[in-house]
Order: sequence, then structure tokens, then C-alpha cells
Amino acid sequence: MDRRTFVGSMLAGGSALAQNAPLQKVTINYPTRTGQVWPQYIAKEGGYYEKYGFDANLVFGVHPAGIAMVVSGEALMTTYTLEQTMVAASKDGSLIALGSPFKKSLFALMANKNINSRQALKGKILGVSQIGDAPYNYTIGLIGKAGLTPRDVQWVPIGADVSARAAALVSGRVDATMITAPVYFKLEQEGFHNLGNISDYEDIYAPSVYLFKKSTVAGDPKLAERMIKVHAEAIHRFYEDKAFAVKAYMAWDKEAQADVERVYDHYAKVDTYERIPYIPKAAVQYILDHPADPRAAAQMRAYDFHQVIDNSMVARLVREGFFEKLFGAGIKAEEERKEKLAYR
Repeated sequence: MDRRTFVGSMLAGGSALAQNAPLQKVTINYPTRTGQVWPQYIAKEGGYYEKYGFDANLVFGVHPAGIAMVVSGEALMTTYTLEQTMVAASKDGSLIALGSPFKKSLFALMANKNINSRQALKGKILGVSQIGDAPYNYTIGLIGKAGLTPRDVQWVPIGADVSARAAALVSGRVDATMITAPVYFKLEQEGFHNLGNISDYEDIYAPSVYLFKKSTVAGDPKLAERMIKVHAEAIHRFYEDKAFAVKAYMAWDKEAQADVERVYDHYAKVDTYERIPYIPKAAVQYILDHPADPRAAAQMRAYDFHQVIDNSMVARLVREGFFEKLFGAGIKAEEERKEKLAYR
């Protein structure tokens, strides 16, 4: 037995899955260096991929790289925002979303030191990674609270992740941009202005989903099920072991420990990671009601998202008692509540 097989066997606690078979090599995309993918860091550092029989390689790539990797078969899955998934799926029916592990990030609209309000952004230059991406949509949601529309500002695609958007703001290339924690903590300390955070608005939905290719799931449904179990265990570890969760995050994103702990405390307080990862119908409706542009709106209105959004695997794991065994009997009330709110 080689080392990977031995580790998988030991971690599985007697599971037939990992005792007699070598670990399955898979690539998993992570599209952002934020709390959105924290359970992936925990799963990697805590051995949960190995526990369920995977030799997982986490590969970073911002939108649309994650979609392309899944469609091409380069990656088994990605943890993608629901809105990006819905836009992509309405163009390419080969994708399927099987659960939603994350509600929303600490994500602030940061502006230069001379802009004190969202109303003052009229006519200003706002940076996004790509037009139509998650930061773009969240920006629209926040400026809309101040009565501004997408046409009231100028948009500049940066083409990279949060670090590049922060650099564009600091250099003066853009007047404002969406920045995740803990990066925006440093900008606040330097005098840049926080004009609002999506975490403060219950009516701005920003969940992520487990995104696979339909043919992959059809070929081996247990493979996707195992991956959902991996991340459920990582989420359980997040809530039960702050020290390990912080250490795991810092292994993949070299932020100050105090800043990571601050993010952890907020996420733990608001239960941002879903123990029962149904994709909620309210989130789907929000995205349909807040399209990035008229073309996307028409495209999504004409599409039947029941072909893409599938809660049946999570429902089966609920019926089989997986989450109750993992989180304890007290989870049953949450299972019942989340099932009523699930997209179907």
C-alpha cells in the first residue's frame, strides 16, 4: 500500500472506499482567495479529501477560468457564485449545481479618500474583474441602494482578483471597487472609505454553489456525493475548531492572523457556511431579478434552471442521515427549515 492509499485508509476510519483503492487524482478550481473557498482550504489541510478517497489538487483561476476548467474536464468541480453559474449555464447546458455551501462574503465597496458616499460615485470610475462578474453585480446592488444605476458610473475591467482590484484603487486607476475581507481592512487603515458591505443587506444574495459537469455526475454520482461530504466535514471543522480553521486559511492566503480571526468571528457569528447546503429559491429569484445586463436578463428568463440547479443530492443525504450524524441530532430543525426554502 503506497503512502496516499495508507493515509486515505487511516483517515476514513475503516471506510471501504479508501481502504482498498488508491486515492483518485482530481483537480478542483478555487476562483477567489477569500472566505468563499475557506472550506476547501480546511479540506486540504485537514485531510478530508483523502478521507473520501481523493488526491486533490487545488488550482486557482478567476472567472471565467473555473467554468472553462469544469466544462473541459480539466477540473472535477469548482465552488462558484450562483449568479456566475446561472449566466454560464444559460449559455451552456452542460453544467449542474448540486448544493450551496456559502451565503456571502464580507465584501465592501471601497472608495478613494475623497469619496464619502455612494451618491458621490456618480460619473466616477468603478473597477471590476470582468463586466458581469460577481463584484460587478454586488456593486450594482450597493449603488442601487443610493439610487444609482449601472449607467451612472464608468466601468473598468481589471481582469484579475481582489489583489489587483485593490492595487487599482490604491494607484488611482479606479475611484472605487469591491474588496473582500481581510484585504479591505488594510485599506480602511490607510484612509480609504468603506461605502457599504453586502453582508449588511439580507436582500443582496451572494451564495456560492458546487458546480460540476452533468456528464461527470451522470457517469459517477457517488463521486459528486463524496465531494459534498468532504466539504460538509470541512464546514463542521470550521465551526468546531477556530484555531485550525485560521491556520488552514493562512496556509493558502498569507494574511495577518488577527485579520483572519476577525473574518472568522464574523462568519461564525452569522453562520455563513451552510451545514445543510440546499440552494435557496430566494437566491435564484434575486439573480433573475438583478441581471447584469438586458442580454443576460433575456437569456436567463428564457432558460429553465431546473435543468441546472439540483437539490436532490443534498435531499438524499438528509434522508440518509448524513448531516445528522455529522452535526448531531439538533440539526434536524435546520434540515426541515432549509428544505422548505430550497429551490425546486
